[in-house]
Amino acid sequence: FGQTYSAVSWDTTPKTTTVTGVAGVGYFVNTSGGAITANLPAGTAGDIVAFADYTRTFQTNNLTIAPNGSEKIGGVAANFVASTEGQSITLVYVDATEGWINTAESTGQAGLNPAFITATGGTITTVCTDYKVHTFTGPGTLCVSCAGNPLGSTAVDYMVVAGGGGGGLNRSGGGGGGGYRESPGTASGSYTVSPLGVAPAAALPVTVQGYPITVGAAGAGSSGAPNRPGYNGSNSIFSTITSAGGGGGGDGNMDGQPITGGLAGGSGGGGGACSGALNPRCGGAGNTPPTSPAQGTSGGDTGPSVPANCAGAGGGGATVAGTNAGGPATGGAGGTGATSSINGTPTQRSGGGGGGTNGGTAGTATGGGGAGVTTGAGTAGTTNTGGGGGGSGPGCNVVAGGSGIVIIRYKFQ
Repeated sequence: FGQTYSAVSWDTTPKTTTVTGVAGVGYFVNTSGGAITANLPAGTAGDIVAFADYTRTFQTNNLTIAPNGSEKIGGVAANFVASTEGQSITLVYVDATEGWINTAESTGQAGLNPAFITATGGTITTVCTDYKVHTFTGPGTLCVSCAGNPLGSTAVDYMVVAGGGGGGLNRSGGGGGGGYRESPGTASGSYTVSPLGVAPAAALPVTVQGYPITVGAAGAGSSGAPNRPGYNGSNSIFSTITSAGGGGGGDGNMDGQPITGGLAGGSGGGGGACSGALNPRCGGAGNTPPTSPAQGTSGGDTGPSVPANCAGAGGGGATVAGTNAGGPATGGAGGTGATSSINGTPTQRSGGGGGGTNGGTAGTATGGGGAGVTTGAGTAGTTNTGGGGGGSGPGCNVVAGGSGIVIIRYKFQ
């Protein structure tokens, strides 16, 4: 009757590369890093070989089981592909007619205990009983010590906000809000997200490792020399998600010199005030570099086509573009940011800064953006909101945007 293996002896070292099977042995196969091939030994009646999905990733990266030479699996001289999450297969060699026959198969889920993500890093809070929130207001590391399983949790929701752009000088445009990116929220409690939390945005699966977190710094105000826009904010980064810093606000005309438009960024900076029939001052483009969904909007415009001799335009916000300046001295409002309840409290972030003026009415702002002013330096963007800096009044007055923030949320029980 040939060999008499009644059960396999399991090799408990997970396999991450090609497996060369030995009769009487079972193998745990880890395909989280890519598809793997297992080569069966030459069969003798009664031989038994088994395989199990160690990371429950066969559905993403298959295990291909190859027979020896012209031998068969289930009566067919061809490879067998295991492509079901959590699948385990036990093959017994019978004879040359049928070859290896699968005598026991399971998806591996029945009776499996749920496992949940466990991590450290940032400021940790608990919301809605079952969810952990990690808030990073500066650089740090999300250290994942357990990646969970499908019956518990395997992915994290995120909100990544970059630093807001700084305001320009002299009747300047408001800075653009920092780039804003978030997941839909369905992986950790279906909390309220902004219109940007839609597909193709998705929660991110995690593995056991450290994820460095970059929180973007605020963009500084203009350098103070005539005809200088504000500076862009810095990027914020988590895993594969990068949000771009907001664009600096354009500066206004001074002493007959040319003036600049707003700079491009996560959201664009507003154009600076225009004096006379000079070239139009366009707002900076938003969603630069492009992401899907878009991470921000454009800043507002000023110039001959938008009568605004003494006013700057509003910086773009995460969801609404900055408002054009209105003549002769009405600053444009900063664009609206995005509101999320990822940390349990609905909060608007990444608003654009309001345009500054010389008299008249300065531009307003929300979502952490700073309001424009009619004299002096504009209002700074609020720390850890990604808000753009407000536009200044006449003279060399400058103001910074608001720094960014990164928030991670997942189910922990």
